[in-house]
Amino acid sequence: MKEPHEPHEDRTAYAAGGGGPAGQRRSPLPIVVGTDGSPRAGLAVEWAAEEAGRTGRPLHVLHAIERWPCDMPFHPAPGLGESRTESGARILAEAVDLALKARPDIEVTTGLVEEAPAEALRQAAFGAYETVIGNRGLGGLAALLLGSTGLKVAGHVPGPVIIVRGEPEETHGEVVVGVDRSGESALALRYAFEAARVRGAWVRAVHVWETSLIEADGAYPAAIREAAASAANLLVGAVTPWRDRYPEVRIIEQAVSGHPVGELVERSAHADLLVVGVRSNCGGRHGLHLGSVSHGVIHHAPCPVAVVRARP
Repeated sequence: MKEPHEPHEDRTAYAAGGGGPAGQRRSPLPIVVGTDGSPRAGLAVEWAAEEAGRTGRPLHVLHAIERWPCDMPFHPAPGLGESRTESGARILAEAVDLALKARPDIEVTTGLVEEAPAEALRQAAFGAYETVIGNRGLGGLAALLLGSTGLKVAGHVPGPVIIVRGEPEETHGEVVVGVDRSGESALALRYAFEAARVRGAWVRAVHVWETSLIEADGAYPAAIREAAASAANLLVGAVTPWRDRYPEVRIIEQAVSGHPVGELVERSAHADLLVVGVRSNCGGRHGLHLGSVSHGVIHHAPCPVAVVRARP
């Protein structure tokens, strides 16, 4: 089984659709998708296959077999390892069939590893263009909107992580991206514009500003007008470099007041993808932190969500 391609030095060039340094053509980084054989994982595999076809990248399907206590040396369970390996191979074979049915034109490789699923995906993400997971799996807490593996991966690995939410339906031709005052917004905007370009879609850039002031007699106080103008200017400044870089992508800018999670979820009701950035936090595990807005939208958005984080 072929392992994911190793990351090359010029990641930005490939992330923008380029081919690396002049005269040095390298294989593009793969799209990695995790599967546990569940229906939601199947949707993630299909989404990842379509993404691989759109972007001209290979697809790597990963299945992790987590060690059980009975696998420990002093208490072996005869035949258990073989049966779990066989089950994993079957899950991968079914995933490959799903992927090739969706996009017969893509290259598909597989990986079967003995590791906790979240850790296996974290390791694979270092050599991936993006990492794709379903929004719930086969765990005992399947009633949760996002499974434990998804929570451990989204915002905690380098590069974009896509949580495939929603049900398969016709495309809407729109990518929604959340914009705030952080430096991570540039990463989210770059990813959103590139995603829109390969889809022939619009970008809807949304900046949500919050206020505790109350309207009086139907008129906005001066402070609210100033806050609205500041929010609009911030959004224009953030979007302009990407509008210039992607002139073929149409853009809608919306600076609105409200709660960021609610506004982004509402505006993604007819989107093909919702993109948010994630902030670094030196105090968190691996120096990362999934913020409240990212956490909220990946639980409630009606469409796939891309959580974008800088690579080390």
